[in-house]
Amino acid sequence: MKKIALFAVLGMAVAFSGCSKNEKKGEEKQANSKLPVFALIDSAAYDFGTIEEGAIVEHDFKFRNDGEYPLILNNISTSCGCTTPEWPKDPIEPNQTSSIKVRFDSKHKEGPQVKTITVYANTEPANTELRLKGIVNAAPKPVAEEPETQKK
Repeated sequence: MKKIALFAVLGMAVAFSGCSKNEKKGEEKQANSKLPVFALIDSAAYDFGTIEEGAIVEHDFKFRNDGEYPLILNNISTSCGCTTPEWPKDPIEPNQTSSIKVRFDSKHKEGPQVKTITVYANTEPANTELRLKGIVNAAPKPVAEEPETQKK
């Protein structure tokens, strides 16, 4: 009889712990559904085509907060010092749109280029990657003038 009572108590404990886990998963899922959502309006990649070395390319990555709480962009890092981002420092309210301006300076860069911009925010996942890509043609080399002694 004692064994039956013990199994009954253990069975009830397991049943209640299972309910508790399901409730926690449900609460977690509900909390995640209310997180801010970094939703790009256009593409996550921008192809600037072919440019000449020394040119500066700018692009605005437009996005919207599709979540229920304010979106905060904590930081943005780039894969190269030649690429600089500008982003809103104030929270982006639900359904509000904004943009991240990215500037690429092609000075001393030539050939195919792919620059990664990583956006860190209070979202799940916590980061989003953007890309700038294109080809930089080498700048024409200046023609050196002949020294005066060689002109005679």
